[in-house]
Order: sequence, then structure tokens, then C-alpha cells
Amino acid sequence: MPRKIFHYAMLVVFAAIFFAGNAHAADKWYWLYADDRYSKFFEPASVKVEKKIVTGDGREIPIEIEAWTKTAYTYEGAADTIKTYGIANIIPDPNALSYSIALLKINPQNRTLQYAREDFYNAKDEVIWSTNEGRVREITSQSFDEDFYCAIVDAVFDFHETEHKIAEDRWIELYSYTNADGDTVNLTADTTTMRLKGSNLVLWEWETTKNPAGQTMQIRFMKKAVNLTQGTESIKGGRVWTPTNAWHDLVDEHDGAYRMIKGDEPDYKGLVRLRAYAKNNSRWICRYSLD
Repeated sequence: MPRKIFHYAMLVVFAAIFFAGNAHAADKWYWLYADDRYSKFFEPASVKVEKKIVTGDGREIPIEIEAWTKTAYTYEGAADTIKTYGIANIIPDPNALSYSIALLKINPQNRTLQYAREDFYNAKDEVIWSTNEGRVREITSQSFDEDFYCAIVDAVFDFHETEHKIAEDRWIELYSYTNADGDTVNLTADTTTMRLKGSNLVLWEWETTKNPAGQTMQIRFMKKAVNLTQGTESIKGGRVWTPTNAWHDLVDEHDGAYRMIKGDEPDYKGLVRLRAYAKNNSRWICRYSLD
């Protein structure tokens, strides 16, 4: 769900310290976000449409966008990054990692991002490690890269991804009910991830189950395709959290096949809510569409 955001004054101080050590940065980089681990920037002048498709009605729609980004690290952020990339043998001391610069490739139709190149620097502006052709990842509310994605896409299109990301109505409730065991199940949908492909509304959902004492017993973070016309849905992937098993891959009992949403189950209320949202926000869910 939404990340913790620190006091604005702290962010200004963090950015000021970064600029003080990188005099050229203030002219080149636009600040996006900061916390106690990272400060994120992107270079507006570097945003470039690499590929586009001309639709049957003559519209030119970008399908690949490139831009350069920068991430500055505190000690904790550097330690996390070194662990994530498994490069402790290359950069054993987090103090040695100051910032990184990355060339990103973005596909707005599928909400994906790829690190085409990354260079990691010390405080002397010397490259201490580089990597190319990172994996393609889908951007969700849990993605480190969401700030980059939104800023870059907004530089090409005029759909206000950055504003939508922090809007109060980003998450909409699909249903909430109490099951036979007395557990409360709540399902919300992330409207920033919604995109319509044919009759299928593709989106990410967040389901929380709490016991009668209010303790969280399970969280499911799921990518779904909901056929708004047929009233069916398919789980395309996701993660599950439990107190005993932490986060692990979601196993769909239907193995990705579409299942009918019955009128007497809670999911039907969610279907009705999604149909209403799609009807009232057709421009948003069809943004970047090639149809």
C-alpha cells in the first residue's frame, strides 16, 4: 500500500546535501522523491520516444520510451542495493556507493520498465560497477521504480500518472465481508494499474484477511484480468503474505484459467464496482491504448 513519506524539510535537506556534492546535478536532474534510504531524480531532457505504432485511424502511439535516472544512496540504501544485486564481493563497504545512473526503457501499454544500463558511482564520481540488460518488470504500488515510471510517462503523455499515484482515490474498495470463521476480508483495486485490453480490465488488487481480534492473517497482492462483458476473471500472478510464511508466490487454484463470477459471491460486488469505474473513467483505462 502507499509508502511512508517523511517530512518535507528532511527531503529538502537530503537533496541539498546531494547537490552540494554534485554541482552539475542541479542543472541536469529533476528531483522526484526521497526517504531515509534513497533520493530519486530523472533527466527530463533525456526522455525520448524510441518506438511508436501508427494505429488504423492514424494515431501515433509511443510503445517504447527511454530516459536517464539517478538514485542517490544513504548508508542504509547502499547496503540494501548491494544486497539486492548480490555485489558485496565487488562493493563490500556501503559507504563506497554514492549514487547510480540508469537508462530506462518503458512500455506504457503494459506498464513495464527495464534497466537497459546501470552505472554505480563512488563519491568521487568514479564508476565502481556496471550492469546491462536488466529484467523487464511490471510497475505496481510495491515497485521501487514507480516514481521513475510515472515521471517519464508523464513527460510524453498528458495523463498525470504522477498525480494519480498519490491521489486519495488511487485505491477503491471492491468489497468487504465477514466469513463463516469471523474473519474480515477486504479487497481493494489499484486504479493506477488499470488498463482495458478488449473486454479485459487488467489491474492489481490488494486483499487483506483479519481475524476477529483484528490481526492480519493473510495478504494477497494479485494481478488480475477481469472480463467486464462476460463476468469472468483470471489471476495472472502475485504474492501472498502470512505471519508464518512471509511473502511467497501466489498459487492460483484455477491455474490462470478464467472462472465465472457468480452473483451470490462477494466477487460479484467487485465486478459491479469495476464495471462502474470503467464506465466513468473510460479515458483513463484506455490511455496509451493501441485499439
